[in-house]
Amino acid sequence: MRVVSGIQPTGNLHLGNYLGAIRNWVRMQDEMPEEGDCLFFLADLHAISMPHDPAELRRATLEMAAALVACGIDPDRSILFNQAQVPAHAELQWLLNGTARMGWLNRMTQWKDKAGKNREGQSIALFAYPVLQAADVLLYQATHVPVGEDQKQHLELARDIAQKFNNDFASADAPVFTLPDPITPPDAARIMSLRDGMAKMSKSDPSEMARIELADDADTIMKKVKKAKTDPEALPSEAAGLAGRPEAANLVAIYAALAGKTADAVLAEYGGQGFGAFKPALGDLLIESFAPITGRFRALMDDREALDAILARGAARARELGGPTLDAAYRALGLVRGDTQ
Repeated sequence: MRVVSGIQPTGNLHLGNYLGAIRNWVRMQDEMPEEGDCLFFLADLHAISMPHDPAELRRATLEMAAALVACGIDPDRSILFNQAQVPAHAELQWLLNGTARMGWLNRMTQWKDKAGKNREGQSIALFAYPVLQAADVLLYQATHVPVGEDQKQHLELARDIAQKFNNDFASADAPVFTLPDPITPPDAARIMSLRDGMAKMSKSDPSEMARIELADDADTIMKKVKKAKTDPEALPSEAAGLAGRPEAANLVAIYAALAGKTADAVLAEYGGQGFGAFKPALGDLLIESFAPITGRFRALMDDREALDAILARGAARARELGGPTLDAAYRALGLVRGDTQ
């Protein structure tokens, strides 16, 4: 079993990142059989598909590495690296560009959403983003890829590219690429904005009050929770009563995810109470849960040498794992790599 997943280095992790993805990464790492591998990467090559500040990208990459380690990703048990230190990602993307089809990429929902009406003004990198995503997982012969609903289409594309490449350039009994299967953790929490229960919690939200960030101190966390949008009704006694109340449902979901309980169990305790009682309890739980993570994060951010070393070691291991697949892809296409002579 080999699990591969990546995250864009867009700055501090927020609560939605942690509960929706990173906590499950840690669980997968901890439950991985001894003969299996977990590869987690910082998608800095993907980040340049949109306008960016180079200095900010470098800072955010280190910040995200520190955050992942602080959340429980162990560099000795998982392979943690950034794409830019493993050129094989970009090399394999170019090789796969010959197999991917314009029609496939045109159908990508995220391309339509990000490009909007100005498709002609977008970068080629944004259009070909899903091919790089395919290279990210196919390079390592990933057997499983953790995906949310918004990424399932991209994994399906990766499988299509792999299948066509195998059909066109490899024999049936010796395929070049493994077709990865999706993992959708059943308890992956979808955390919404504290200001709008219908919008996903996001770093891009202009209001800092819309999200809880990893670096927030205790006072800031409590302030954000107490100012979170709610409605005037008391909490119901069971989850069914949250229908039509997105902000209330979001706060209950956050509490449940952090406490390891069901929404019904949370409401069995707080049902009938108003948010004046529930919000402080939620704030205390968040502060307690984030305190050790925040401490580790700040210590790592003060040790740039240690962060650089973690990423360098991870990249070396990734290059070693991905090398044979890249060589096989070159050979299948009738190409000879200069460094293999």
